[in-house]
Amino acid sequence: MADVNRGNRPLSPHLQVYRPQLTSITSILTRITGNALIVASLMIVWWLLAASTGPEYFAVANGFVTSWFGDLVMFLSLWALWYHTLAGIRHLIWDNAKMLEIENAEMLGWIAVIGSVVLTVLSVIVLW
Repeated sequence: MADVNRGNRPLSPHLQVYRPQLTSITSILTRITGNALIVASLMIVWWLLAASTGPEYFAVANGFVTSWFGDLVMFLSLWALWYHTLAGIRHLIWDNAKMLEIENAEMLGWIAVIGSVVLTVLSVIVLW
């Protein structure tokens, strides 16, 4: 029989009482960075195709890729690449049934977040 009070109850977990956890945020961020890397890859492929097409078309693509917006996309892509790599390593650790306790899982999450920022800054310094 249908539950007539179903419309009066909050959904579970309700947004007013649910507190996002670091592990859930880092999981969502892993998915976002993976998709963002696809967009950046398409931009790089466009630049390479333009280079093989001709100097006029390459000038347009190169102007876009080397603009402030292109530099921003490339910088964020570098961060996303480091984050996605560290998050993948974290999942490989979990796949081996290691560090699954909440404290250890949160520590791995912070390592992925902070480590990706540090590695991005180091990469920019080395490549500059």
